[in-house]
Amino acid sequence: MSDFDVQTELAALQAQTRSIRKRNYSQRKSRLDKYQFQLLELHRAGATAAEIQRWLRANKRCSVVHSTVQRWLKKHG
Repeated sequence: MSDFDVQTELAALQAQTRSIRKRNYSQRKSRLDKYQFQLLELHRAGATAAEIQRWLRANKRCSVVHSTVQRWLKKHG
């Protein structure tokens, strides 16, 4: 005879899961948004994501990984 109610505990866990999943990180601005015009121009001219990554690091002192540039280009290009 314990006070453990499976349905109550399960409902609490599921509510917690919903609140965790509800977070929306897409509202954050990317550090690449600042250079949107230049990045899109380079991409349209034929620059690869790796070339854009090197350009950012050398000219704008913006250090991002290759996949970040690829995802940003896919979303904006």
